[in-house]
Amino acid sequence: MNGRIHSIESFGTVDGPGIRLVVFMQGCPMRCIYCHNPDTWLIDGGKSVSAEEIILEYEKYKEFLKNGGITVTGGEPLMQIEFVTEVFRLAKEKNIHTCLDTSGITFTSDNTEKFDSLMKYTDLVLLDIKHINSSVHKKLTGFDNENILSFARYLTEKEIPVWIRHVVVPEYTDREDDLISLGKFLSSMKNLKALDVLPYHDMGIAKYEKLGLDYPLKNVPPLSKENAVKARDTIMQGIRLGLNELHQ
Repeated sequence: MNGRIHSIESFGTVDGPGIRLVVFMQGCPMRCIYCHNPDTWLIDGGKSVSAEEIILEYEKYKEFLKNGGITVTGGEPLMQIEFVTEVFRLAKEKNIHTCLDTSGITFTSDNTEKFDSLMKYTDLVLLDIKHINSSVHKKLTGFDNENILSFARYLTEKEIPVWIRHVVVPEYTDREDDLISLGKFLSSMKNLKALDVLPYHDMGIAKYEKLGLDYPLKNVPPLSKENAVKARDTIMQGIRLGLNELHQ
């Protein structure tokens, strides 16, 4: 089985535990205004590779991939769910840790057969929740967040370990009440293993210029690490509030 990928990073350190082989898939339905990989949007871009080639690539570097494994990211990897499932199936045959980095945008609760198959071979999901407010989420990405939050609930039911990722963009995703609401939602996820709050950066501007695209946030400054820490603290406050409400 073949899939279309953008690129492979041999020594990834921020896409799951340990040092990892990171596969960037082609194709994404969303158009996040702060996306820094617009070159992954089109599913017919990049190059075609087989699932076996991905495993062989891992084998080349496995002595250096300490306590790591394979992470499949994007674009949106769930657009090629059958291919990702095959990669993960082959990986688990070799006892390789598997991690899926996704927004969950393609999930629908009324048809989970393909997701059930993928989850059989998935050790960890990095779930990117763009915004807890559905109407704001649509302004940011072109889609509401219904499928994404449904996917989060599905992962909880399946008891799949999850790391939540949330990018904090000044004036867009940094409102205190929204961060509290996000935390309250996360408080119901017994499978939550980590929370990564990432500061917005503008390193994607060069890619937009190269592709002849207008960068939507050209006047928005990068977020400081200090403010990212504050945002994380606020989300954690929301988690504590949510847990208190659940136990009342």
